[in-house]
Amino acid sequence: MPKKVAILQSNYIPWKGYFDIIASVDEFIFYDEMQYTKNDWRNRNKIKTQNGLQWLTIPCETKGSVSNEQKICNTKVTNKIWTNKHWNSIQNAYAKAPYFKENQDWVKAIYKSLENEDYLCKINYRFIYAICDYLGIKTKLSFCQDYGLIEGKTERLVDLVQKAGGTEYLSGPAAKDYIDENLFKEAGIKLTWMDYSGYPEYSQLFPPFEHGVTILDLIFNTGKDARKYMKEIK
Repeated sequence: MPKKVAILQSNYIPWKGYFDIIASVDEFIFYDEMQYTKNDWRNRNKIKTQNGLQWLTIPCETKGSVSNEQKICNTKVTNKIWTNKHWNSIQNAYAKAPYFKENQDWVKAIYKSLENEDYLCKINYRFIYAICDYLGIKTKLSFCQDYGLIEGKTERLVDLVQKAGGTEYLSGPAAKDYIDENLFKEAGIKLTWMDYSGYPEYSQLFPPFEHGVTILDLIFNTGKDARKYMKEIK
């Protein structure tokens, strides 16, 4: 029986494309045994404000220039006051959004529940699970640690798909730079690429329109109609 799998690192309150990848597959595997990278989507994302785009960044420990030994799953938060700061920034930016009031309680509750959380990946999972639930995404979410990892960038991905019983692997387009497509072909696994083009615009509070922001922007501006502005959730 065909089974489509995607494998990605966890991100902080990701953009809509991340959730479209999840919705496109039968199983989504968090790839947090990989090296943590500074100034990346793992611990930060953007919101729209009246003063333009604003980064929300979770302060995380880094070992030197981030050594190869520092994995995403082992990365810790260094300052616990970030939850209040982020929620206040979100509240200030979206208080006048059409669907902020009906969604503020569950989003605020997540931030409140994370005040004492040490690990970045668990923060990311908490938001991703809650947002999938809100959007009605039923995809199985699992972890690469559940399957074990072998060596080799592409070999590892092929092995994970096989262990998950997958027949097709959906990848983000950025991976074209390093994925060896022949290894998937040799394993009999279909390799497909996510296409992020053609997203419709929706009404945002502060023009000009920007696609590359946290999905909370879409939720606060469109509510349950958020699904209509995504590719895989209708």
